[in-house]
Amino acid sequence: MNYQGIFFDFDYTLGDSTAAIAEGYRLGFAALGLPEPTVEQVRTTVGMTLENGFTHLTGETDPVRQAAFAHQFHITVGTEAHGPGRELMIRGTTLLPGAVELLAALKGAGVHTAIVSTKPGDTLRQIFAHQGKLELLELVIGGDDVSRNKPDPEGLNLALARLGLEPGQVLFCGDTVIDAATAQAGGCDFCAVLNGTTPREAFQDYPHVHIADDLPGLQRWLNG
Repeated sequence: MNYQGIFFDFDYTLGDSTAAIAEGYRLGFAALGLPEPTVEQVRTTVGMTLENGFTHLTGETDPVRQAAFAHQFHITVGTEAHGPGRELMIRGTTLLPGAVELLAALKGAGVHTAIVSTKPGDTLRQIFAHQGKLELLELVIGGDDVSRNKPDPEGLNLALARLGLEPGQVLFCGDTVIDAATAQAGGCDFCAVLNGTTPREAFQDYPHVHIADDLPGLQRWLNG
């Protein structure tokens, strides 16, 4: 492996928060008088900002409505939530098969790792702490750490700067074309991981060094 750093998206790359995200959308839509979206519809928004996810499902572009939905999401399952909704986000999020093994192997090999996600950084740290795996995270850059979310490379650039790495030394791994565009904008190599809803062929229009079916497949490729 020629990389000094391997950076990851989180949702559908390393973890799965579908149940909590779907509940946040359900309650947020209900508060705005909108029909409840299906879980599969919500799955297609994962990786987007809440505002963009709202527009993706409703077609509404009014910033006031976007902000109202995002607020409802945050107070029901997000960073401003308490009780069952927040518990669902933290305790109901699972790490995908191979995530722990891959992160542990990279740490053991002295490879720098970071998560660059639209999910709030504190939420990510709480999820890993609940799993007893917080020590596997070297750096977390969440959506609340930047002013411009992916595909803008601000978060990626921040992670590079904090770890003292150059773009050419880093592989960014993610499950959406948003992640692919982020890597391209930031000058990093990209590897797609097909854990989410984005099909393999969607990545053909973006520079990539590999497309892995899952995290064990990514680890085998890195070890090759």
